This record gives sequence, C-alpha cells and structure tokens, in this order.
Amino acid sequence: MIRHRLHFAVLLLLRFCSPAAAITDATDAAALAALKAAVIPSSIPPFSCLASWNFSLAADPCTTFLCGISCSADGRVAAIVLDGAGYSGELPAVISNLSQLHTLDLSNNFFRGTIPHSLAFLSNLRSLVFTSNRFTGPIIPSSFLTNLSSLQTLELSSNSFSGLIPASLSSLSAISILDLSHNRLTGPLPSSLPPNLITLALRGNLLTGIVNRSVFESLVSLEVIDLSGNRFGGEIEGWLLRLPKIQQINLANNSFAKWEVWPAGGRGDELVAVDVGFNLIQGQLPANLAGYPSLVALTVSHNRLRGVIPWQYLGQKNGASFRRLFLDGNFLYGRVPPELIEGGMTGSFGDNCLEGCPLASALCSPRQKPGWICKSVYSGDGRRRQGDTMGV
Repeated sequence: MIRHRLHFAVLLLLRFCSPAAAITDATDAAALAALKAAVIPSSIPPFSCLASWNFSLAADPCTTFLCGISCSADGRVAAIVLDGAGYSGELPAVISNLSQLHTLDLSNNFFRGTIPHSLAFLSNLRSLVFTSNRFTGPIIPSSFLTNLSSLQTLELSSNSFSGLIPASLSSLSAISILDLSHNRLTGPLPSSLPPNLITLALRGNLLTGIVNRSVFESLVSLEVIDLSGNRFGGEIEGWLLRLPKIQQINLANNSFAKWEVWPAGGRGDELVAVDVGFNLIQGQLPANLAGYPSLVALTVSHNRLRGVIPWQYLGQKNGASFRRLFLDGNFLYGRVPPELIEGGMTGSFGDNCLEGCPLASALCSPRQKPGWICKSVYSGDGRRRQGDTMGV
C-alpha cells in the first residue's frame, strides 16, 4: 500500500513539475474515456481520481487531469495509476489503444473479469499491477507471452486467478518482479521461470509438488523466494540457501518433511532470513546455518525437530549474530544458555522440552511441553541424557 501511494505521489508531482504537456493524442483520450465509462458509476466516490476525469468539450486529459495519469511531452499517455477508491467494472478491450503506456496500476479496487487479451498489444508496457482486485481466469492470456517483451513487473496478487503457472511464462525474460500470491493457482511449479527474476512471490495458493533445483539454478539474480502457504512437500535441499544472490526464503505453512543445509562455503553470503515454520520437518536443527554470515532471522516454529539447540548458533556464528530466533512448537531439549535469553533477541523458545527458560522472559512463552510428552518422545532412543546442554 505504501509503495502504491508513493507511486501515485510521484505521478502527481510529475504533473506539476514537468513542462507543459502537449494536447492529448485523440486515440489515447478516447481510450481513457472508455476506461472511465467501463467503471460502474456508483463505485466512483466523489473526490476520487476517476470522479475528476472530466471529458467535457474543453477538457484535455494530459493538460487538465490532476491525478491518475502521466503523459509524455508529445501528448501520449505513459502511465495510469489509479487510486484505491473501490472502482468496480471490467477493463475495456480498447485500453490496448494506449500504445505508449509503460505503467498500468489498478491495485486495491474491485475490477473483475478476465484480463483482456488486447493488453498484449501494449508492447511498451513495463509494469502491470492488478494487486487486490477481483480478476479471474488464467494469470495471463497466452498472447502475452510473445508481445510483452518489455514487461519488468507483474503483480497480480490477491485476486481469484486459477489454473497452472505456465512454463511459457519464462519467455518474459525482462521480468524481475513476479507476484502471483493469494490466488487459486494449482499444480506444481513450472519447469522454468523468467531468467532475470529478483523477487518471486507465490504465497497463499494451492501449489503442490517439490521445489526442484532445475527450476531455480539458473536464476542468478534471485533475491527473494516466497512459497509460503501452499502444499509443497518432500525435502528442502541444500542448494536453495546457496543461490548466488538469495536474501530471503519463506517456505512456511507447507508440508516439507526434511531440511538439508549445506555448509555456506562462500555461497549464500547475502542470505538474511529463512522461514520454514509450520511444516512437518523432522530431525535436528541444522548446525550449518551458523556458517551463513548475514543470516540473522530464523524461524522453524511448529515442526517436529528434536535434539539440542546447536552450540554453533551462539559460540561459532559466522558474521552477524542471530537477532530473530523462533524455535517454538518443536521437541527441542537441553538447557537454554542465559546469553540467548539476555541478549536482546526477538523470538520464542516456548512449547519445547527445554530447560532453564524462565517464564518471566517473553522468549520463553508459551510454557514448555508437559514432561510426560517429552519423555514419551525421547524414551528408549538413548539420545537425551541427564544434564544435556547446548551441543553437549
């Protein structure tokens, strides 16, 4: 929301700071009029941008409209960024006549229907943002894949798009930001993704299958992966944390059962945050995480992890120390070092089988599991010994 407000403010500032714009191209003016006409009048609040679009005989969009559009010096509409005023309606096909449009942002409204195939004719489009609307159907018409070669940002989150993510999406090679979160997308990840991705956000869908190395190994610019809130399973493999530019990984709320962490070995040096909470991960906390120098935030809440908190997290953490450590809801045992409790860290060690975690500390909430549960988990395996501490 903040990003969209800033974008709107920049466009408004350009309106007053740029040289006097030329008279609007007649085709562009007609397309803008068609866009407003396609919006249900009762969904246009007073004092909103669309309410101010006056297409009377004397009005000219590029010289008189105060918000919602930006024009080039030759009178062509270059950007449409509508305010989130609750506009409702379907996009008219004639919007494709805005041939010089590079930005189309309709976020935080109630536009509905499918994305018009005619948008594929907007060959100069660099940013398409339809976040938080009511669009349905496939995420992109197949015709997009050949014509929108300049597209850099595709944000379609919080709609009702459905179906598979097509592998042919990878042909949009200029895309750096792809956000398809909170839709109804199904099936596995495609066999390939746009090669220049920096941010990939697919959270809150119905995606299944595994996270395959072949999909990601060529994404040398990828910084953010968010696959949380889906139905992925299998193993989180060691290569994932060692992608060249990766900074944030969120795989929470899936069904992963195993987590492998390779030694950093000079890779993954920019990794800052990892969230694998609310999965089905068994085994022990990976000690190799301590070797990632920029990793300061780790969440493994509500899995099936056992064993002690690795002593390397405190005694041999490479680079920056952990500042956020959410370990709650597992079966970890041993004594929590006072240095972790008193070091100003944010997180939780609660709902485990740990010792020495004072209830007066917010880090120790909720309470540890009842003793009988911990005993039943560890009885007979020979792994828990009286007096165990971190790494002992």
